[in-house]
Formats: sequence, C-alpha cells, structure tokens
Amino acid sequence: MRDFTVPEKSDGKKVIRAAILEFPNLTPAVLQKALKHKDIRINGKRISSDTTVSAGDRVEIWIPDALFEKEAEPKKPEFDDYKVVFESDDLLLVNKRQGLAVHGGKGMEGDCLIDILRKDYHNKNLDLCHRIDMNTGGLILTAKNKKSLEEAISLFKADLITKRYRCLVRGVPTCGEHVICQDEAIMKEVSAYLEKPATGNVFIHDIPKEGDLPITSRYRVLKVYNGAGPEGEDVSDIEVELVTGRTHQIRAQFAHLGHPIIGDGNYGRNQYNLYFRNLRGGKVRHQQLFASTLLFGKIPKENIHHRLSGRSFSIEPLYDVKL
Repeated sequence: MRDFTVPEKSDGKKVIRAAILEFPNLTPAVLQKALKHKDIRINGKRISSDTTVSAGDRVEIWIPDALFEKEAEPKKPEFDDYKVVFESDDLLLVNKRQGLAVHGGKGMEGDCLIDILRKDYHNKNLDLCHRIDMNTGGLILTAKNKKSLEEAISLFKADLITKRYRCLVRGVPTCGEHVICQDEAIMKEVSAYLEKPATGNVFIHDIPKEGDLPITSRYRVLKVYNGAGPEGEDVSDIEVELVTGRTHQIRAQFAHLGHPIIGDGNYGRNQYNLYFRNLRGGKVRHQQLFASTLLFGKIPKENIHHRLSGRSFSIEPLYDVKL
C-alpha cells in the first residue's frame, strides 16, 4: 500500500491522473483494476469510480508494492495525457498520449481528451476539429470558439490541412505509383475501396462493391529494421499521408496490402504481435501508430487562420517496441 496527499497541481483532477503524477510507474490499467476491486480510498472511503480529488485529500492505493516500484530497463518516454505543440488565440494543437479517447463514448471510463482540455483551459467552448482513435497517439487540433471551429473544419473539407501519420509495419511495402506531394515529398500512392458495416471492423476491397467508399493513401519508407520481426522478417517505419480520411483507413488498408501495423489487434495478427516486446519487456499494448504531422496549405485571407498558411507541425512518434 502507498498513500499520498493531493498537491495543489492535482486539484480538480481525476484520482487516476493524480495517482500517476505521484507514482509514474503505475498505469491506468492497474488503477482501473484497483478501482474495480475498491482498492483505492479517498479520505478513508473506498471508491469504485475515477473520482475527482481536491488538494489536501488523502489517497490510499491498496495494491502490491511491486507495482509502484517495477521499472524495467529503458522506460518509455511518456507525458501526462497531452503536451501543447502550438497555441494561438483561436486554436490549440496538442500531442495526446496513446490510450486516451479524444471524446466520450459508450463504455468509456474516466475523462476524455476534450473534457480534460476544457477543464485545464477553463473553456467549455473548446472543441475538436478532427478525431483520431483512442489507441493512436499524436496531434489533435482543437478550436477555442465556434467561429474558429467552423473555419478550421472548412480547411479540412477544402483539403487545406493535410494529415500525416507514422507507424511501424510488417515487412517493407513497395506497391503504388510515385507522386509528388504539396511539400515536394516523394511518396507512393495506393488506392482501394472501403466497406464500412454498421458496427465492427471495416473491410478493404480492390474491386468496388455496392456501398463501398474510395480510399487513397500515400506513403514513404523512412527506415527499415532488418530482421527485426519473426523468422528474420523486416519491419518498416513508414510515413503515411491521408488523401481520403475514412474510418481505420491506414490500419485496414496496410493490413490488406500485407503490412499490418505492429500491435494492431483488430487488423493485424495476434501471433505476429505477440513476438514483439515493449520497452519494459512486456506485451505491446497499443498499435504503433501516431498522428505525426499537420501541413497547412495556402489559406485564404478571409479565413481567420490564414496566418498558418504554409506552416507545418510535427512530433516524433513514441514507439513502444524493442527493435
């Protein structure tokens, strides 16, 4: 058992966030399990949900001491939910951690990114300009007011904001036709058709079926880890640019091409994923996929975001795989 008194910096935060700030080796999964078993107490009272704490509260966590102290080899670089990448009077661009949902949804426990940002910035009008999967880390653009949100969304619709991702995939992709992107990067372009059922995973087809949506992605191989996979198979670090932005597009399309993302339990293969270890020697917990770059095109002067014309923002992916 360990306990701590909630400091001022954690006032108003959820107990899981406050506990991780005090004990960095703990994980959200361990703390969620402790809540389920009522092994966390606030001021002597057992709790079963991710409760808000106040400065001065005494928190007790009744779990084995080894879970507080366990720290294997190199520790994965992490941060508390998000880091600010860019901020203006109208926009806030953050780099979110993997495992944090950007918005609320069925079955989700604890705060999501937009709730956390609204509380941290004391702005109930702050909203998402786009979305990424819970288990995808990286860049999320948010708007601080309705006008800013509408004009940012209009830029996405006009293809004046380009999204790029980084991911680790099985093998070395070679298919596609060469194209020159807006920033003169040379990539290969691949197209297919996506079937989106009412629920569950999407499906990719080379020949369209009724109701399918066309999809196009561009990619380039940045680095090859020779022999890093099972039976000496290569692993590639690739950058992907979305031309269309469909549900699970990158994950499903590259799995269809024979290059699933490491750690993707939906579109990859469990046996393949289980071969890899994370930086602490355990299982790879998340798909190794990060929203890594936002490129702004030539924005019209009448748009309030025109000063971002030609700018780009990038982050380095925090891959959690030993290669």
